Amino acid sequence: MTARTHPQRPVWAETPGILGRTGKGVALVAIALVVVLPIYVVVLTSLSPAESINRAGGLVLVPDGLSFAAYTELFAGGVVTRAVLVSLGVTVVGTAVSLGATVLAAYGLSRPGSLWHRPLLFTVLLTFLFGPGMIPLYLLVSSLGLIDSYWSLILPAAVNAFNVVVMRAFFMNIPAEIGDSARVDGASEWRILTRLVLPMSKGVTAVIGLFYAVGYWNAFFNAVLYINDNSRWPLQVILRQYVLQQQSITAGSLVDPSTATALPPNLAIQMAIVVVALVPVTLVYPLVQRHFTKGVIIGAVKG
Repeated sequence: MTARTHPQRPVWAETPGILGRTGKGVALVAIALVVVLPIYVVVLTSLSPAESINRAGGLVLVPDGLSFAAYTELFAGGVVTRAVLVSLGVTVVGTAVSLGATVLAAYGLSRPGSLWHRPLLFTVLLTFLFGPGMIPLYLLVSSLGLIDSYWSLILPAAVNAFNVVVMRAFFMNIPAEIGDSARVDGASEWRILTRLVLPMSKGVTAVIGLFYAVGYWNAFFNAVLYINDNSRWPLQVILRQYVLQQQSITAGSLVDPSTATALPPNLAIQMAIVVVALVPVTLVYPLVQRHFTKGVIIGAVKG
């Protein structure tokens, strides 16, 4: 064991010895393999020809040929292309709507003297304990005429109470003197929010935006409930229909495999759909990853 260099410090604050550093390295490598290996297998299988998949008996672990036939077939019919565009549109618009509503709600709830501050804050916190339920929510969406509308994929999930609470806590950490000085100079609350508060909250805003974007991109249950027209289905529903229910993708609809034309191996197409669903999140996540500690930890822990 390593000698305690600072007896007044706790054990976990001491510099680890060789055994500790080695153990951490082994653990990090193991965790990385657990994360990377499945992605590697999925990508490799989607790019493998039929002969390689047949020889491997399923998922391909060792490269043996290269083929883009699965991706060519995937985008040839237009079903997946349309679903990708639907998912991108819902994600972009939904994230903008959700982020705007969350910022406004969090800023209002972070001002102690705002109108109905306590009742509104209590209502937001109450949603942690009680949800509306699937049937009442469906009846509400139906009564608003949103069935088969893209707004049914956005409005029911527009505001997340956890995100509001995190952003509110972050806003409360901003010194009140900044806003008071701006008010003395005649600035309105809107100007204070847009010119002072938001520029100082880029980290938490990026993180909350990522949370909303990933939620919209991965969501499929609302589409299953509210979208009856399969031409409006997002990508995740197509992924569910093909991978889980073993339906084939053709030019215009999802049909039974027995009636479909000759396709590349079903496994290759399934893995190709998974790759297409993973790409946007994989590209966006590194851009905001550096904000996670500052945005979430500071926003969630006050004081």
